[in-house]
Amino acid sequence: MSSAFLEHVNVTVSDPEATAKRLETWFGWKVRWKGAAKNGGTTYHIGNDTSYIAAYTPPEAPKRSDTVSYHTHGGLNHVAVVVDDLDATEDRIKAGGYRTHNHGDYEPGRRFYFDDDDGIEFEVVSYAD
Repeated sequence: MSSAFLEHVNVTVSDPEATAKRLETWFGWKVRWKGAAKNGGTTYHIGNDTSYIAAYTPPEAPKRSDTVSYHTHGGLNHVAVVVDDLDATEDRIKAGGYRTHNHGDYEPGRRFYFDDDDGIEFEVVSYAD
């Protein structure tokens, strides 16, 4: 069996620089790369040494969809991020004005969810005691 791992997820956002700043604040990540991208757009790669989120925006403002991703074939339902300190991470997210929801404390860890400015749902989970 191979030792495959997920390197990145690419999502379309309204402002990749603002998305990068939020991800840096929430999760302590850094911009790994930024620059010109597909079809004249711009992309920021934000993450750590092994994985990242590619935040892409086309040259014209992307349109928001009212479609719920859980009902869309191939929809991105959420991005899950593992953290060491769930409570401190939730405090940082709430300090930015975001509402957290769907808290769960079950094996193998504790978690909560929230939606960012672009409507992307994040699951934040901790496996620490």
